[in-house]
Amino acid sequence: MAEQLGVSIATVSRALRDSHEVGEELRRKVQDLAKKLNYRPNQFAQSLRQQKSKVIGVVVPNLVTHYYAAVLDGIEDYASKAGYAVIAANSHEDHLREEKAIDNFVGMYVEGIIACLAQDTTDYSHFVEINNMGIPLVFFARTCLPEMFSAVTSNGDEAAKEATLHLIDTGSRRIAFIGGPQHLDMMKRRKHGYLEALRERNIEIDRSIIINGNIDFNYAREATMQMLRRDDRPDAILAFNDIITYAAFDAIKSLGLRIPDDVAIIGFTETDTSFFVTPKLSAIMDQAHLTGERVCELLLRNIAGDKKIYKEVVPMTLKIRESSDKNTSIQADK
Repeated sequence: MAEQLGVSIATVSRALRDSHEVGEELRRKVQDLAKKLNYRPNQFAQSLRQQKSKVIGVVVPNLVTHYYAAVLDGIEDYASKAGYAVIAANSHEDHLREEKAIDNFVGMYVEGIIACLAQDTTDYSHFVEINNMGIPLVFFARTCLPEMFSAVTSNGDEAAKEATLHLIDTGSRRIAFIGGPQHLDMMKRRKHGYLEALRERNIEIDRSIIINGNIDFNYAREATMQMLRRDDRPDAILAFNDIITYAAFDAIKSLGLRIPDDVAIIGFTETDTSFFVTPKLSAIMDQAHLTGERVCELLLRNIAGDKKIYKEVVPMTLKIRESSDKNTSIQADK
């Protein structure tokens, strides 16, 4: 364009930016030619010169899961209002893919990273490296290295306790907990709340009906089937997340057991589809979109120079429906 118009490249650049340093007539000529040639500025190259990409990277364990999709939606909404773009990566619950995603984000010159741990991540050295490089990073849901990074979590311990107390108070006595890997901080919080409720109501704790396993539908379904085939089967289940919740729900139905008469169930699940299964599923619901907004807000604070480490808690909501109350055959949605 500079050659065609007989001006310098710098003049064309200024005209495209509507700089007052270029006269109105020349600005119009440059912009008309740019439109004719379908010219678009290379924003990535510009960001390298400015050392600001206006892009953040997000790595989640499973984008297919409604919870993570809803968190990502919250992140994107908040980032967009602040003029940032979002690149998302799916670790597929695999620490090697998680590490690769983080490495790719660094290569893309993102300004910051939001992460939720894969279920098999126990080595946090790639996050330590990010910290040493000075790249802002904030965790949500499943977190690590609290002395280094800000995080947004939920009150899973309180929610699990409230749900377990509800099961006890509505007639359940042998309450199983089907969870994920024991090392996850999210798992520890939810299991702690479950155990606290049992102790508070003087219910004997049976470790044989507490499962610390993989976050996998088939694994959780088979584990539930095995428990329910026992002579001393549990009469209620508290499930760790939506994948495990629906696996347990399916196992109960497959064995011809009645919900909640034979086995009551409450699950941690974000999605409102819990309302549309039969019987309607009692659910502990995250505010996933709000979590996304909060974690993005903390990251952008960090990017702007705020080095304080924040710990924010987004409260969960217990929705009591038909699947958990043994005292009534039909429970109205509350």
